[in-house]
Amino acid sequence: MRKRILAGMALLGSAALVVSGCSSGSDSGSASGDTITVGFAQTGSESGWRSANTESMKAAFSTDNGFDLVFNAADNDPAAQIAAVRSFINQGVDAIVIAPIVEDGWDDVLTEAKDAGIPVVLEDRTVTASEDLYATWVGLDFKLEGEKAGEWAAQTFTEPTKMVVLEGTTGSAPANDRAEGFDAAIAGTPIEKIDSQTGDFTRDGGKSVMEGFLQKYGVDGIDLVYAHNDDMALGAIEAIEAAGATPGEDIKIVSIDAVHDGMQALVDGKINYIVECNPLLGDKAADLVKKVLAGDAVDKRTIVEDQAFDQAAAEEALPDRKY
Repeated sequence: MRKRILAGMALLGSAALVVSGCSSGSDSGSASGDTITVGFAQTGSESGWRSANTESMKAAFSTDNGFDLVFNAADNDPAAQIAAVRSFINQGVDAIVIAPIVEDGWDDVLTEAKDAGIPVVLEDRTVTASEDLYATWVGLDFKLEGEKAGEWAAQTFTEPTKMVVLEGTTGSAPANDRAEGFDAAIAGTPIEKIDSQTGDFTRDGGKSVMEGFLQKYGVDGIDLVYAHNDDMALGAIEAIEAAGATPGEDIKIVSIDAVHDGMQALVDGKINYIVECNPLLGDKAADLVKKVLAGDAVDKRTIVEDQAFDQAAAEEALPDRKY
């Protein structure tokens, strides 16, 4: 009998939880000597943030912690990610963790997981599907991140300002929410968004899109770049420098993530402000999986708090940065 079914029996009483066991009988570090098989559908490896997130998840869902992790990275292909989740269902895993590439299109496969009795935990990003199709979500407040970035811009730019935006993956929760939060924060200010295009959260994408902006508007036609993540901001820096301009001076940059390379660029004055998006979600996700399988009550949403950094704060934080 699959362990998730046994774990579900814990709802009948604490004694059932004590006797529940994995068919393998292996002891990999969980409290009862069972191994929890988890399928994790990651977005891909598009950024430094994503790499840090993946490492955090792999460390938390390790054999030492009582897990057998089945990992899949979909290379930012929503169809491939849904196929991976269906594969997890067919394999009969105990639980599924998903970092959804996009918000839409999840209803059918989440229904299949629910019908199979496999709980789903969302990590990092969210979906538009009904909340009863997944157990819980852990991640960041993307809208608030956008608001923090926008508040800095609103306070910094009090004269007419031409801004371009490097958007994240189209249809993804962070791209949607960071745009909404930033736009709300700069409403009524002299900041004008003259162009906005997706760079898919990648450094190459950010560079390519910024090159197009510079060709279209020129260095003097752009005052501010808002990048939905650090990797796109770092790509924009390359494009700005190739155009003979100085990033952080001729063109200001505000970004979100606070990964090591982005923080170094902030210390170097090439980025002007960064709002954090903490990728180290593995321990929280693993804890939620164990609680859900044990039948414990969990909150529908767990939000990890973010910080924000100017140059001085980044210089102080960088030596001890874990990602």
